[in-house]
Amino acid sequence: MSPSFKGILFMCAGVLCLAIGDAIAKWLGEVHSPLQIIFFRTLVSLPLIALLAHFGGGLRKLRTRRPGVHLIRGLIYTGTMGCFVLGLTMLPLAEATAIAFAAPLFVTLLSVPLLGERVDGPVMAASLLGFVGVLVIVRPGGESFHPGALAMLGAAVFYALLMVTSRRYGGREHLWAMVFYMNLVPLVVAALSLPLVWRTPYPEHWPAFLAAGVFGVGATACITMAFRHAPAAIAAPFDYTAMLWAVLLGWWFWGEMPDLWVFVGSALIIGSGLAIAYHDRRTTLKRRPTL
Repeated sequence: MSPSFKGILFMCAGVLCLAIGDAIAKWLGEVHSPLQIIFFRTLVSLPLIALLAHFGGGLRKLRTRRPGVHLIRGLIYTGTMGCFVLGLTMLPLAEATAIAFAAPLFVTLLSVPLLGERVDGPVMAASLLGFVGVLVIVRPGGESFHPGALAMLGAAVFYALLMVTSRRYGGREHLWAMVFYMNLVPLVVAALSLPLVWRTPYPEHWPAFLAAGVFGVGATACITMAFRHAPAAIAAPFDYTAMLWAVLLGWWFWGEMPDLWVFVGSALIIGSGLAIAYHDRRTTLKRRPTL
């Protein structure tokens, strides 16, 4: 089996884990506050992340000289998860997933003022096409507009900020340190808020809280392995298989079926993302020195 094919398989497995975790969070969100869901998810995730770090080179990988950076990233991640879970509880799963696909588009735009990167004309055109797709799904001002779409857009912006900080500091900090502290901060924030939002889980909710954390860590591990085996331009496009799982899970558990405009908007967003990935790959090949 080729390394690229292994990377694709890891990416698909990671995306499936994310989709299942999102479905669990949506189900739990019908009863519990997003902060309570964040608390249990990060409470389960942190020991597993530490265990993966231990087998991936030792707990020394969690050492850091930039606690302030990790604090900011953790607060951004708290905002990401809070908006995302809130949006999941208000929107059909497939529609929420489709809007979340806008995150890479925000990364492209935010990388200009925050990282000083240049955005080529084709990339900017593809990004604008993706935002048209978002507008098609959200339909602001229309009768079908739902406030939950704003929550999902907020999650996409927060996630884009998280990715921008990863680009800026990822080369200076170990991966597992970035992931560990990114989960530690929301655990503390959610724990402090629990007295205000606590609702005793039903017996069937306890395994769901556990599963949400396990699937979250499984997704992180699989996607990390995907990029280790395959170039980003090959592995990243398979992130869009999340739409397939979101449609299937939403239909299976809630009887949700996206309308035509959700599929049209999703096609525009996915098409723009694939175009950007293809352009980045061609640009990288052109810059690669020949022997």
